Amino acid sequence: MALAALVMTMFGAATLTAPRAAAEGENYTIATDTTFAPFEFQDKQGNFVGIDMDLIRAIAEDQKFTVDIKPLGFDAALQAVQANQVDGVIAGMGITEDRKKVFDFSEPYFESGIQMGVLKDDDTIKSYEDLRGKRVSVKNGTQGSDFANSIKAKYGFEVVSFADSSTMFDEVKTGNSAAVFEDFPVLLYGIAQGNGFKTVTPKEDPTGYGFAVNKGQNPELLQKFNAGLDNLKKSGRYDEIVDGYLGEGASTDDNSFFGLIKSTFPILLEGLKMTVILTVVSIFFALILGVVFGLFRVSRSIWLRAIGTAFVDVFRGTPLLVQAFFIYFGIPSALGFQMSALTAGIITLSLNAGAYMTEIVRGGIESVDKGQMEASRSLGIGYLPTMRKVILPQAVRTMIPSYINQFVITLKDTSILSVIGIAELTQTGRIIIAGNYQSFNMWLIIGIIYFIVIMALTKLSDRLEKRLVK
Repeated sequence: MALAALVMTMFGAATLTAPRAAAEGENYTIATDTTFAPFEFQDKQGNFVGIDMDLIRAIAEDQKFTVDIKPLGFDAALQAVQANQVDGVIAGMGITEDRKKVFDFSEPYFESGIQMGVLKDDDTIKSYEDLRGKRVSVKNGTQGSDFANSIKAKYGFEVVSFADSSTMFDEVKTGNSAAVFEDFPVLLYGIAQGNGFKTVTPKEDPTGYGFAVNKGQNPELLQKFNAGLDNLKKSGRYDEIVDGYLGEGASTDDNSFFGLIKSTFPILLEGLKMTVILTVVSIFFALILGVVFGLFRVSRSIWLRAIGTAFVDVFRGTPLLVQAFFIYFGIPSALGFQMSALTAGIITLSLNAGAYMTEIVRGGIESVDKGQMEASRSLGIGYLPTMRKVILPQAVRTMIPSYINQFVITLKDTSILSVIGIAELTQTGRIIIAGNYQSFNMWLIIGIIYFIVIMALTKLSDRLEKRLVK
């Protein structure tokens, strides 16, 4: 924990107070989902748009405050509010009695409901009775998930949950599930975008969407939201926003393979840039940690060896996903400070990769013949100077291939940081898919980009290794 605090200080990204705006003209940090079109998704310019996004910005303009949008994903957005990492959340969030125990809600800004959708060429499922013995897919934490689970015993089907809507739809396309339960505006928007589905049941379980803040926090923000919402409805601006996404004017784009490359490549490059930044910075700190704790691992001191072993065991013995959540949500919530997602991501990757680098350094040192140390010490050279001038230079040659390999692994591990809202390459792809539902073509494009980058790193590693051997 102390090490995490040290790195945070180096980046200058931690503050000692929870985010809280207080008056007119202040700025609020608002969390949202990333893949919930038409309420929140990313356009071709990389901007977050949708009913929720246009609505909160219009309310902010009406009430004379500003907002910073923090796209995290639904589950992470709710945790960020509870941890006081953000001031509020707007993410197509149904107002329920259970949620009222944890959050304070605004007046409902949209009346939604649940519908079942199946593939448009599927004529075997026309009602809930036809789901018996089959699987249906839902999105975590949504009203669709709650409704499906409430009737699954009655109609005899199994429910499988996913983190985002696009993956939920893909589950049905693969044939592993027979239907989806989704909020009807999201389902209708996807159908309009050509996702290949149709609705087969009436709208069920109507519920209102609400803007939410942490229980007992930011009451003035709720008041401003309610007042702004009322003004937008009276002026007609509210209807303009909704009709822009659900009305006949909502249009589709060129979703062919080359059309997607042309329209999404600038956004994907931004995602790739973030992936490279995360990887380079994290592997730099991981190397420092690896050398320090690697030396601890081969130290003559039992206490230093114990510290090195504990570091390796903790960060190799827990999933990277758990580490990311703990560092971004757990530590700030427990200690009462705010941390940026980028800082948390770099700390997470650095500590995780540092544990593996520790073992690489230890293995490299132990690969050097023990006679080298004995010969150096017999000449009167101290332990640390011998390690620095004799052992480590020889060990580096052995470590280079493993070091490059860890670089590649860390680059791929950046995709896990999407759970805390970092828009690296994989997350950028997921956000794009949320708006156009073209999962096959988009994942193919992203896979090609990863392949090119990793192959370039591999070739660089080979050339570097050959030069060192000469």
